[in-house]
Amino acid sequence: MLDFFRRLFSLDHPIRVMWHFFQAFIAHWVYGRPGRKMVIIGVTGTKGKTTTVNLVARGLIESGHRVFAFSTATWHLDGVWRTNETKMTSPPPFLLQKLLRKAENAGCTHAVLEASSHSIFYHRDYGVAYDTVVFTNLSRDHLDLHRTMDRYADTKKRLFEGLVYYPRKKGVKKIGIVNIDDAYAERFLSVTADALITFGRQATAEVHTTHIESRSDGTDISIRIPSNEFTIRTKLIGHFNVYNILAAVATLIAQKVGIEHITRSIEQAPGVPGRLEYIENSRGIRCFVDYAHTEGSLASVLETLRALPGRGRIITVFGATGERDRGKRPSMGKILDRLSDVIILTDDDTYGESSRRIISEVRGGISRELGESFWIVANREDAIRTALMIARPDDIVLVAGKGSETVQVTNRWPIRYNDAETIRKILSQIESNTLAV
Repeated sequence: MLDFFRRLFSLDHPIRVMWHFFQAFIAHWVYGRPGRKMVIIGVTGTKGKTTTVNLVARGLIESGHRVFAFSTATWHLDGVWRTNETKMTSPPPFLLQKLLRKAENAGCTHAVLEASSHSIFYHRDYGVAYDTVVFTNLSRDHLDLHRTMDRYADTKKRLFEGLVYYPRKKGVKKIGIVNIDDAYAERFLSVTADALITFGRQATAEVHTTHIESRSDGTDISIRIPSNEFTIRTKLIGHFNVYNILAAVATLIAQKVGIEHITRSIEQAPGVPGRLEYIENSRGIRCFVDYAHTEGSLASVLETLRALPGRGRIITVFGATGERDRGKRPSMGKILDRLSDVIILTDDDTYGESSRRIISEVRGGISRELGESFWIVANREDAIRTALMIARPDDIVLVAGKGSETVQVTNRWPIRYNDAETIRKILSQIESNTLAV
């Protein structure tokens, strides 16, 4: 029945929007309007939300705060980091309000939440009184819902516009934090707030870099703020992670977290599962899992890997998601063609769409012929097995698209699946000579 109504009403149909709003409204009141005793931080943007949420949460924890955090990859409560198995960036309303109530009852002082455009558009976070909101960046994604980039940007902007309407908490300022280097920055800086803080790589940003040095195992970043300058030696790699760190630093400073706590927490922070996650092995292959599923994120990850010293070939396993923005598929194929030495196209979550059509549309952007360092292996595990079998020492194997997700949605039903676990299993079979081919 639910599938019937989903097919009957378009993604942006008012009835569909009102149905989501009704659920969120009921959930907020059922759980007693939680969150009024916590500082709530929302992070929105196309890329970087998950890493930024994790870094901000760790900085707050390091400085002695009790924190609830929820991101696409993980969530934190009661001192424990857990895997997010909902396959949702922002939790559904009843789960969100339940967790906020539990967090408030546990004495949490802060909540740090990813705010997806779907969550904002459908009012899933109704009643969540944000105090600080962060904009990371904007690139093409979710146009099956928003239709145009302007509408996509305006949906994100609603999180900032809400600052003047969200209930005020005693002694807590309403703050907006914006990536000034992004093409859409001015749109977010036009809102009303007690303070607007900018971050970026240009010197006009209030939080900006003065020096960046890439290492094979991380990055050294010198950061200047109006009152200080300091260096962070992080385990994270890639220019996109520089922006994530700057966003986290700006947010933590806005929460009056000391520089020593900021530095220590970011330097000690492990990589976020599924975000350029390195999979150790004894074969000398550099294996990474990443959530890259948009043009911008896929290009950023591949450019970062191409810059690694001493690397061999880049072998990319990638598949586009079904029943999502089809227009970006050929563009992602072009990015693979330009930046990958070897391409293996495969399935991601197909949902109700034909695997053959999805793969064919990504292939439309690839100029090379099948067999010219380019193969199609629809079964994702078989595709990863192929990549690992052909990889030589120092080659980079990137498995992109699903990140830390623990479920793959096929045409028939969801199955238990995780890229990192699959890689580890196949590597173990290769090393023990038990691999079935």
